[in-house]
Amino acid sequence: MEKIFLNKSAIVTGGSFGIGRATAIAFAERGANVAIVDNIEDKETLDAITAMGGKAIFIKCDVSKAKEVELMVERTVAAFGRLDFAFNNAGIEGLTAPTADCTEENWDRVIGVNLKGPWLCMKYEIPQMLKQGKGSIVNCSSVAGLVGFPGISAYVASKHGLAGLTKNAALEYAKMGLRINAVSPGVIKTPMIDRFTGKKKEVEQLFASQEPIGRLGEPSEVANAVIWLCSDAASFVTGVVMPVDGGWVAQ
Repeated sequence: MEKIFLNKSAIVTGGSFGIGRATAIAFAERGANVAIVDNIEDKETLDAITAMGGKAIFIKCDVSKAKEVELMVERTVAAFGRLDFAFNNAGIEGLTAPTADCTEENWDRVIGVNLKGPWLCMKYEIPQMLKQGKGSIVNCSSVAGLVGFPGISAYVASKHGLAGLTKNAALEYAKMGLRINAVSPGVIKTPMIDRFTGKKKEVEQLFASQEPIGRLGEPSEVANAVIWLCSDAASFVTGVVMPVDGGWVAQ
């Protein structure tokens, strides 16, 4: 695989599992040094990257806490000397309930991680990238950031908010060498979807049947979109909230 990101560095939040893990590995395969960030310590992503001869570090971080996010960026720059890319992917689904039954605690936690978290990440990533004169950020929204999903109001609100935040930040920094985009994954085979389905085949088949493409997505398929958005091949692309969803929102 061509080392298009050689001598460059990336942060991937939520990097221990699912889409985050696939994206961290994809960055490393293309030569990038990777800061794997998660609030759950899991060595599998780190081990996969080091096994291929890549360079990576693990940083434990709750992205809803400003000081921890600030330290995340500082530790990444201390380890690698720079920050070229960020995939702000960490997110939680929260509890399932109709809007009127969503608890304040659930609302605050989901918004804190899914919307405040990427904002905090950009708050500390952007100044470092501005110092370098160039950088690319990709936030992880969701098809639930483009259409409604009954029963997960806090999640839907957080992802819609992140889509708007992405567009706004992209406009603010477009002339300063930064490109800021988002991906909106559909139903992807991840631990989050396993929690939704309870790993029940009939529920998975129901989700698959609702995908126009006729199957669930793979984490690597979202990772490929993130890599493209960060690459020079997407040099004229900013402010995009890109569905990677098998056609879900086209219905």
